[in-house]
Amino acid sequence: MSPRLVSVVIPTYNAASTIDEQLQALAAQDYEGPLEVIVSDNNSTDGIRDLIEDHPLVDQLQLRWVSASLKQGVSHARNVGVDEATGDFIAFCDADDRVHPDWLSAMVGAAENADLVSGALETASINSSEVQSWRRIEPREEPHSYTTYLPHAMGCNFGVWKSSYKAVGGCDENMRIGEDVDFSWRIQQAGMTFIYEPRALVAYRLRSGLKAAWRQTKAFGAADAFLYAKHRQHGFRRSSKKSVATQVAGLLLLNPILPQAVTRMPRGKWVAHTGLLIGRLTGSVRQRVIYL
Repeated sequence: MSPRLVSVVIPTYNAASTIDEQLQALAAQDYEGPLEVIVSDNNSTDGIRDLIEDHPLVDQLQLRWVSASLKQGVSHARNVGVDEATGDFIAFCDADDRVHPDWLSAMVGAAENADLVSGALETASINSSEVQSWRRIEPREEPHSYTTYLPHAMGCNFGVWKSSYKAVGGCDENMRIGEDVDFSWRIQQAGMTFIYEPRALVAYRLRSGLKAAWRQTKAFGAADAFLYAKHRQHGFRRSSKKSVATQVAGLLLLNPILPQAVTRMPRGKWVAHTGLLIGRLTGSVRQRVIYL
């Protein structure tokens, strides 16, 4: 089944400085079917509404700005974007990334046999070599997963039939990070189908400063603990004690106090991995579970 209309939803918060690159990439898609692009604005203060409403691609992309101001968080912005969408298939991307030219055609093609489609990420074409050394992501043939449970989509690159999205209640608005994993799992727990399509490729922009990388990965870690508290009853398991011990030992031995010539680990990579571990620790305390 092919969609009658594809709605591309972009949840945004203060993305005026980056969204044009993504809009240009959407305008260059090789997808030949009808589409619309909805910018779901989550209380931005940078004038993005005026930018979108006066954008030169308004007509070509059927571009619309909508307000998602009632609750802060990407989950609320996604849910509002879906509510406002007139398409029967929803494709999600982020305002600071760049979709590859065949992204949408690959995603829509895969959606003929699935409720939820996840795409691949790469970091080489959109980040500096230094930043990429911190968290290099290359296109992969297998979907992202925690190895101990079901595969999942990435929030910056997935597509879903609107009816399926609504059937599971959309994204959990109590979650600001990790909501994409949670949504993917709830879709599969409900008996619906998940497909990974590596040809649906997105250039993923990494955080460019050490402080920003620390904050982001720490938040990812806290979200992991939330996911464990929510989904352990469905079979989501922790990593082995040996795996955790190896990770902690590695971070201690390769810490930035030692010369990089000895550790051979970029400082940003160490910060990212340590932030994830600290986030899981603080998230475990907050959720009253143990997930490291």
